[in-house]
Amino acid sequence: MFKKVLVPTDASEFSRRALKTALELARLYKAEVELLHVTYTPQAYWGYTVSYGITISQEELERNGELVLEAAITGIDTSGVPFKKCMYSGYPASVILEEIKKEQIDLVIMGSHGYGPITGSVLGSVSQRVLQRAECPVMIVK
Repeated sequence: MFKKVLVPTDASEFSRRALKTALELARLYKAEVELLHVTYTPQAYWGYTVSYGITISQEELERNGELVLEAAITGIDTSGVPFKKCMYSGYPASVILEEIKKEQIDLVIMGSHGYGPITGSVLGSVSQRVLQRAECPVMIVK
């Protein structure tokens, strides 16, 4: 039924719960799990306008992304599941939707909201966009 499960993460408690759920389903269906972190680029934060002198190097973004991926799996048993970690830069919803098509994902499991630049909504803005536009089933974990 499900052969490839995508779990976008920002290492929030919501996305860690989503990863645990994905691993349980992956064991049940003998599926592969892809843990994906999307690092925001300055353009994703502020658009393609002047960022008012704020500079973040690509190396720093990548280093932070690696830390997020490690924090996301800390203390979680991934044994017995084909598992891979991926990291890309850009606007998270767009990158997630591209990854779904590129990797032929069967199911996306993601947290209801996380540590994005805009917080406080019932369902995070990234979760909403993926839920509305994904061409595969999307499970939102509270």
